[in-house]
Amino acid sequence: MLNAIRKNGVTLAIFACASTGLVALTQYLTKDQIQLQEQKQLLSVLNQVIPEQLHDNSLYQACTLVEDPALGTTQAMPAYIATLNGEPSAIALEAIAPDGYNGAIKVIVAVQQDGTILGTRVLSHQETPGLGDKIDLRVSDWILGFTGKTVTADNQSSWHVRKDGGQFDQFTGATITPRAVVKSVKRTVDYINQNRQQLLAQPRNCGGENNG
Repeated sequence: MLNAIRKNGVTLAIFACASTGLVALTQYLTKDQIQLQEQKQLLSVLNQVIPEQLHDNSLYQACTLVEDPALGTTQAMPAYIATLNGEPSAIALEAIAPDGYNGAIKVIVAVQQDGTILGTRVLSHQETPGLGDKIDLRVSDWILGFTGKTVTADNQSSWHVRKDGGQFDQFTGATITPRAVVKSVKRTVDYINQNRQQLLAQPRNCGGENNG
């Protein structure tokens, strides 16, 4: 009886070790492929929020890290500096809306040199399907409503959802989600406008082989 138990225990241990090793090996072998896929997805988003005619540099390489609570997190967030003919043309900055209905929502906002929003996208979220997930471009075009907008001293009151007296639509049964995104986009635009020269002067320090 004891021998059978020991034998079964050894078998299970060997199986567990083999399974763990297989998972680790799979992760090791696919790590570069996953990183490459993530880079391609990010490049696609960057070229959506900063149209190709507005830059002739590699946006992925022109990356600098920013740490400021105004971006909704204490973690360093990447900013991508677009240039055209050697002159800065736009900045795309990632930020966090910490007050989504189901948690943090990561956004990226691109702003032209004159302060006009070129584009905004939601990079990740956990919002409820059929309700809050309308912030995702794959679900609705709501996020496109920021394009062409500016944040100025004169239009502060308009940077809210309509339920709060602003210009942006909320979703039926899901006001918290768009409210969080509107607030985050406004904060991000404010940050870029107030710190543009500092962002342009920072070293390209996102790390990795593709940044520098």
